[in-house]
Amino acid sequence: MNAYPMTAIVILLMSVLQMWMAMAVGNRRRSSGVKAPAMTGDPALERAIRVHGNTVEQLAMFLPALLVCAGFVGDYIAAAIGLVWVIGRVWYAIGYQQAANKREWGFLVTFLALAAALLVGGYGVVMALLG
Repeated sequence: MNAYPMTAIVILLMSVLQMWMAMAVGNRRRSSGVKAPAMTGDPALERAIRVHGNTVEQLAMFLPALLVCAGFVGDYIAAAIGLVWVIGRVWYAIGYQQAANKREWGFLVTFLALAAALLVGGYGVVMALLG
């Protein structure tokens, strides 16, 4: 991964983001009094769980696309796309914690970053095959 230091930094930010979201779930669980393994009973806890779960689901798609993008198109382009994804996820998390209907803009930014990673990475793979 030495050839992709900027992408590596963004991937580390993704791990920090996951830790922040996991801690938010724990904090909401403590403040609500809802004990594990229960997942319902407090709307704020339920939103925190969904934020974390949705982000884990997104990572399963985004991370491979980002790594393909870095490998076939370049470190700085992939890192920029990854940073947009992280910003979108933070926006999504903050909005969703306020109210479920406030998650939409953050989701849109995240979705566009995923689409960019897929398209740019796919372009790089095709160019390598044709090259």
